[in-house]
Amino acid sequence: MAEVRPDSERRRRRATTPRHGRLKATRPLVVALGYLGIALAVILVSGTSVAALAMAQVNNSIMSVTLVGQKDTPGPPPALSSYEGGFNVLIVGSDVCEDNSGCNGRGSAELNDVTILLHVSADQTNAVAVSIPRDMVVPIPSCPDPKGGNFSAMSAMPINNTLYYGGLPCTVLTVSKLTGLDIPFAVEVKFSGVVNISTAIGGVPVCIDGPINDRYSGFSVPAAGEYTLSGQDALNFLRTRHGVGDAGDLSRISSQQQFLASMVRTIKAPGGALSDPVKLFTIATAVGKNTIVSSNLKNVSTMLAMAQVLKGLPLENVVFVQYPSVTGQPGVYAGKVAPVVGTAAELFAKIKADVPFQPAKTGLGSKEEPASTPAPQGTASAAPTLDTSSEVVPGVQGQTAAENTCAVHRN
Repeated sequence: MAEVRPDSERRRRRATTPRHGRLKATRPLVVALGYLGIALAVILVSGTSVAALAMAQVNNSIMSVTLVGQKDTPGPPPALSSYEGGFNVLIVGSDVCEDNSGCNGRGSAELNDVTILLHVSADQTNAVAVSIPRDMVVPIPSCPDPKGGNFSAMSAMPINNTLYYGGLPCTVLTVSKLTGLDIPFAVEVKFSGVVNISTAIGGVPVCIDGPINDRYSGFSVPAAGEYTLSGQDALNFLRTRHGVGDAGDLSRISSQQQFLASMVRTIKAPGGALSDPVKLFTIATAVGKNTIVSSNLKNVSTMLAMAQVLKGLPLENVVFVQYPSVTGQPGVYAGKVAPVVGTAAELFAKIKADVPFQPAKTGLGSKEEPASTPAPQGTASAAPTLDTSSEVVPGVQGQTAAENTCAVHRN
C-alpha cells in the first residue's frame, strides 16, 4: 500500500474504491469531488487569454445536454468580462464505468457520487458552494427519461440516484426543487483525469493531524504533517472515508472541501497554474475530455465571462458548506442521510437574499489548522483572512477558501 511522505515522489499504484463496502482489486475509481473541485478551481482562476485559447482547442471534445425548459441551442454569448448579475451552476460527479471490460463490483448504474451547487451573488461579491451528501434522502420530481417518456416522481430516494434515472437534467430538477433556486447551468464530470490534473497543478498541500492507513481507498500517511498530494495520492485522499472523522460520507465531504480550498489557493498563488500556460492548457484539456455541460455552457465565451466574475473574488468570500444533514435517523432515512430542514431553510434564505455568512464550524472530517503551523510553500498564509462582519449561521458546517484546515484522522 502506498505511503505518502512530505516532499517526496509519490508512488503510483492501482487501488480499490468502496461504494458501501470493500471491492475486489480493479482500476482506481475516483471520488468525483476530485474532478469537480479541479474543474471549479479552473473556472475560478482561468479567465485569461491563454485559458481562452486552451478552452477553444478543447471545446469540440466537450459533450453537452439540454436541461428541462431550455432551448436546444445556446443564445448569443456574453462578451468577456461582461457577465451581469449572479448565477447558479450545478456541478455533478458521475461514477459511470469507463472501462470497456467492466468495473468489478460496481454494476452498470451511473450515480452522482458528488453534487455541488455553486451560487454567485447578484452583486458578484461572494460565492457559496453547497455540497449535498450523496446518500441524503430527498423527493425526486418527475424526470424525463433520456430514452423517451418520463420517470414518475418519488417521495424519498437518495439523491445520488437522480443521474441514473434521468441524467444531468434530472439531478438539476431535483436540486432546484430541494433548494428553491433556479439552476440554468450544469456540469457533469467523469472519473477519468484526476491523476493527470492534480499532477499538472503541481500538487495540492493538505494538513493531516495524525497517521492514516485506509486499506479501502489506499490512502496512507505515517504521521501528522503537511503533505503535497498529486496523482494517485491526491485521488486516494479524496476517496478516503474510513481514514477521516467518523468514517462516514459527511466526514469525507469536509476533508474534500479542505482539499478544494487549498487547491484554489494553490492555483491563485504566484507561480501557480494561472501563471503557467503549459499547466493551464493541460488542466483545461483533461477537464474538457471528461465533462458534459448544459448546452448554454458549451460556448467558451460564456465560461470565460463567468470565470472573470469568479476570478476576482477574495478567498475569504468563497465559502464551502455542507447541506445541513445528519445520520442515524429512522424510517426512510435508516442507513442514509437525513436533511435538517430548519437549518437548511435558514441557509438557503441567506443564499437567495445574497446575504454573506460564515459557517459555524468545520465539518466532521476537518478542523482549524493551528496558527503555528507554517503554510506550504507557494500558498496563502496559514492565518486566514475572515470577514468578521458576516453572520455566522448556527448548524452550518464548512470553511472559506482562505482558511487552512487539517483533515482529522480516524483513531
